[in-house]
Formats: sequence, C-alpha cells, structure tokens
Amino acid sequence: QLVESGGGSVQAGGSLRLSCTASQYIACMGWFRQSPGKEREEVARFDGYGQTNYTDSVKDRFSISKGSAKSTLYLQMDRLKPEDTAMYYCAAGPYLDCRDWRYWGQGAQVSVAS
Repeated sequence: QLVESGGGSVQAGGSLRLSCTASQYIACMGWFRQSPGKEREEVARFDGYGQTNYTDSVKDRFSISKGSAKSTLYLQMDRLKPEDTAMYYCAAGPYLDCRDWRYWGQGAQVSVAS
C-alpha cells in the first residue's frame, strides 16, 4: 500500500530525496529509520492536521512535505551526515494524530560516506 522510491549513496554534505506513494489518502504519514544495532526511530511526520514534526537530529536539515494529491509523501534530506545512514521506511496510519502507524513501506537505503 506504500511504495517508496529514492535513497542511494552520497558524500557527507550531499542531498537525497525520498518519495512514498500511498494507494489512497491516509491521514497521517511519516518517515522512520533504522540502522544496524539501533532501534527504529521516527524521523519526521506529517499529521492529519497538516502539522509537521522532526526528531531533533534532523531539524533544519530535513524537510517533509506532501504532494498535491495528498497521497504522496516526500522527505528532502540536505546536509547529510554519516550518522544519517540507515534504512528509511515510510509509514502511515488512519488517525489524524498518528497514534497508529498501521502501514509500512518496504524501505529505502540511505548511505552517507564521510
């Protein structure tokens, strides 16, 4: 139900953009990431009220947005750091406040070399 694209390998300081397309409108959409040996963490969300939220480590570097159809989610990642290396997952849920991350994408690898 969620199809991701984007990701890849860049040098530190570079940029990448992830895209996630849902088969239909879903109230809440967001991005998570997980690197080996670490727990999955929420990176950014776009809730059903139109509000965005970011984890502190990516504020001022990443930007989450939706396409005009509201079923596509983007994550623009600028000034990437090696510690941003992870598998990135698109997630979505039916509640406006994102209480239930019910749907997950297949993941997109992001690798940042120092």
